[in-house]
Amino acid sequence: MAAVLKSRTLPADWWRGASIYQVYPRSFQDTTASGVGDLKGVTQRLGHIAFLGVDAIWLSPFFKSPQADMGYDVSDYCDVDPQFGTLADFDQMLTQAHRLGLKVIIDQVISHTSDRHPWFVESRSSRNNSKADWYVWADPKPDGSAPNNWLSIFGGPAWEWDGVRKQYYMHNFLTSQPDLNFHNPEVQDALLETVKFWLDRGVDGFRLDTVNYYFHDKHLRSNPPHYPEDGATSADAPDVNPYGMQEHLFDKTRPENIAFLQRFRALLDQYSGRMSVGEVGDGARSLKTVADYTSGGDKLHMCYTFDLLGPDFTARHIRNCVTNFEREVRDGWVCWAFSNHDVMRHASRFAATEEERAHVAKLAITLLATLRGSICLYQGEELGLPEAELAFEDLQDPYGIRFWPAFKGRDGCRTPMPWEADQAFAGFTTAEKPWLPVPELHRALAVDQQERDPQSVLSHYRRVLAFRRSRKELTQGSIEFLGDGDDVLAFVRRRGGRAMLFVYNLTRAPQSFTLPGNMMALPVPQAPGFAGTLSGNVVELEPLSAYCAAV
Repeated sequence: MAAVLKSRTLPADWWRGASIYQVYPRSFQDTTASGVGDLKGVTQRLGHIAFLGVDAIWLSPFFKSPQADMGYDVSDYCDVDPQFGTLADFDQMLTQAHRLGLKVIIDQVISHTSDRHPWFVESRSSRNNSKADWYVWADPKPDGSAPNNWLSIFGGPAWEWDGVRKQYYMHNFLTSQPDLNFHNPEVQDALLETVKFWLDRGVDGFRLDTVNYYFHDKHLRSNPPHYPEDGATSADAPDVNPYGMQEHLFDKTRPENIAFLQRFRALLDQYSGRMSVGEVGDGARSLKTVADYTSGGDKLHMCYTFDLLGPDFTARHIRNCVTNFEREVRDGWVCWAFSNHDVMRHASRFAATEEERAHVAKLAITLLATLRGSICLYQGEELGLPEAELAFEDLQDPYGIRFWPAFKGRDGCRTPMPWEADQAFAGFTTAEKPWLPVPELHRALAVDQQERDPQSVLSHYRRVLAFRRSRKELTQGSIEFLGDGDDVLAFVRRRGGRAMLFVYNLTRAPQSFTLPGNMMALPVPQAPGFAGTLSGNVVELEPLSAYCAAV
């Protein structure tokens, strides 16, 4: 494999139209027989990622952490957790990635820290220490209850009583993840120094976790109820988590965030070719937030939302998501994804039966690769991995444990990567037991099995990503949708004098699409996964199929 890999020089705006591969390090490759993946394991498997044909990797957190939330509770922003290795291991991984032409993006979790971070240890020690105001502290109400009605995403109030300070502290997530007080300029300065640490080390970009959660309302005003539909009450919210029963006006997405993102961007702009992508979870307001955070070229380079991370894989839904973004986010940029470490794998979400799972996986990457924007792939989706079914006693995810059995959590998409089918735990580890089980179904879909099969999901991913990379219409061109039906998704990607037509049938029945006006279509033979045919001016599509032509 290594013989065919060549390093590439990418432009400064390499992120625009890039394909990014998300690595969940603890589930990628274990080299220490600990049962947990590590940075040396990432380095060992970089050839697989480079050969896939992506432009960059995004590493989920590997920082020093108690691991209460799988590394999203950071206790040292400038060091590697021992279970993942050392800073030297990171440097080796970074060097090898660059040698293979891969950019490296790391996960910056700066809305909160672990309660074991030295900053918080000092902050909670008294009300008058040097970091007393580095976190969100508030006095109780006269009756001893929390300062307001804010809720935690992980269930229950967003406030935890501390007996030392005799105050509450705010936590949007676990009680062991206290929120930083971004209203304090010293906090911003300290966080930007940690970002500079990694910039100086050579990282190419940052994925900003929960980027709209940085600031809170200074006056600690309570959130109003959220009414999903006219006439509905907050108690009618369909979610298993009461967090969705509030309109989150005061605990996140505050206007002060804009100025901090400008400071963050100004730091990145001191370095060549660096980028930022923000995770925005803001419900119905998400697109407005994305527009605010990416406009003007002085804040984030791009954002992603959760719009395509749900169960809906229909022509109308995808067209609405893309057209809404194009309309509302004028000069910003989007990163589309069907899967990540927080949602059920899309091979399970989109496939109606086990038999069609591999076919749907191929169709999904074909569609994703032809949308306008950058795209993000989650490790294992290139194998068509389905969601793992886990027993309660195997769960590690605190969110899943908290809401079981109504919600099974996120561990089903976080199980170890299967590399060699005939090895113990599919080649992930030589430990007696991995941190999460390796399903037998995943073993059958291991990389070494699919490498030998030109019709495998893995082989199809490689062909599709090579096709996307070879066509500037796909990485840089505009998008224009045709028609407005529920059954067929059709659009034209255009750049300069070149244009390509894509037509998708996402239903389980044959469909047809009539070319508009005098459009002339010439099939593109080298386009992978496009089996539709043209009869006169009508595109004929079998169930779950696609058509591609130059127009």
